[in-house]
Amino acid sequence: MRNGLIAALDVGTTKVACFIAHAEEDGGLRVLGIGHQISRGIRSGAVVDMEEAETSIRAAVDAAEKMADERIREVVVNISGGQPTSHPVQVEIALPGQQIGESEIRRMLDHGRHHSLAPDRELLHSIPMDFIVDGNEGIRDPRGMYGDRLGVSIHLIDAATGPVRNLTTVVNHCHLDVEARVASPYASALSCLVEDEKDLGVTLIDMGGGTTSIAVFVQGQLHHIDVIPVGGNHVTNDIARGLSTPLVHAERMKTLYGSCMPSPSDERELLKVPLVGEEDDSSGNQVARSMLVQIIRPRLEETFELVRSHLQAKGFDKLAGRRVVLTGGASQMQGVRDLAALILDKQVRMGRPVGLTGLTESTSGPAFATCAGLLRHAALTPKTAPVKTMRNSSRPSGKLGRIGSWLKEHF
Repeated sequence: MRNGLIAALDVGTTKVACFIAHAEEDGGLRVLGIGHQISRGIRSGAVVDMEEAETSIRAAVDAAEKMADERIREVVVNISGGQPTSHPVQVEIALPGQQIGESEIRRMLDHGRHHSLAPDRELLHSIPMDFIVDGNEGIRDPRGMYGDRLGVSIHLIDAATGPVRNLTTVVNHCHLDVEARVASPYASALSCLVEDEKDLGVTLIDMGGGTTSIAVFVQGQLHHIDVIPVGGNHVTNDIARGLSTPLVHAERMKTLYGSCMPSPSDERELLKVPLVGEEDDSSGNQVARSMLVQIIRPRLEETFELVRSHLQAKGFDKLAGRRVVLTGGASQMQGVRDLAALILDKQVRMGRPVGLTGLTESTSGPAFATCAGLLRHAALTPKTAPVKTMRNSSRPSGKLGRIGSWLKEHF
């Protein structure tokens, strides 16, 4: 476990969140600062407007710094764009009966990291799962053992180079170094899953605004991740089109009245729907809540059916057990848990960040699981050299320093 100050930056399609925490000596994490901002310039987890994305990130980081009364220079960032994918790799080296030490393990893992990595893909994670010594499988730590052959099963996670580097560049423009990049479903899993779930087999489904991502754990290890380009924003767009209402009102209706499971009172409950282009509020329509449910349910059914199809195609539908944990802002809609249990035929619970102190009630729910998991990943991982895609000077302190830096960059 690391000690000291840790900062996490969750850059999503709908929101940007920043947590600043202090890693305690007993292994706990105490959150000192929280900042979150509406996300702009991000679509399906990828940067589409660098200036708007930079503005959103700066606002979230500034809010967290003011609350914590601390200045940060490095952040751990999530990756949900660039279509992150999993690759299981087997590596084996010969040992002439010698004792296995750190150097042998490091040499083998380095070889696995560069195994068949495509030129247009960026490596995010290289996770050793099981070691094999002279054909004996299931070894977690082979150090100190003797053998003639040492093998390892490695789980590689990569993503498209363009979206990953674009996000890193935007963070660098905010005068922040990227300490590490973590796949979003992996980060959410680190914050929400308990050890028994990982050992018995569990599927985490992170339902974001632009994407729905999956992380599968079997026998305590991460075995698979996947990203589906469907999220909560697609539900909002469906409502806006179906009811001819502005997107901002569609989002509000989804949040306040949205449900994907019908109820007997839906026909009697009427909702006021302002129309696109109409300035007079009195010209809006009134629709039954049942119509809203009829719009929302098919999109969420499609999402969970895609999740089920992906798990079946990769062979993890049965292997991952009967447990599902839901996280992400879109999972908080009424009835989502019941619909997931119905379509996936598994036991479903809502995931919340655990093991952190200092979170407010509004930031301790499923929507902030990824940001909390980034803190957990940073605390458990040795600090490495920051990732940079541009020349990055030290971050200026104070408002005048930032104004001067902005002028140098843009003029």
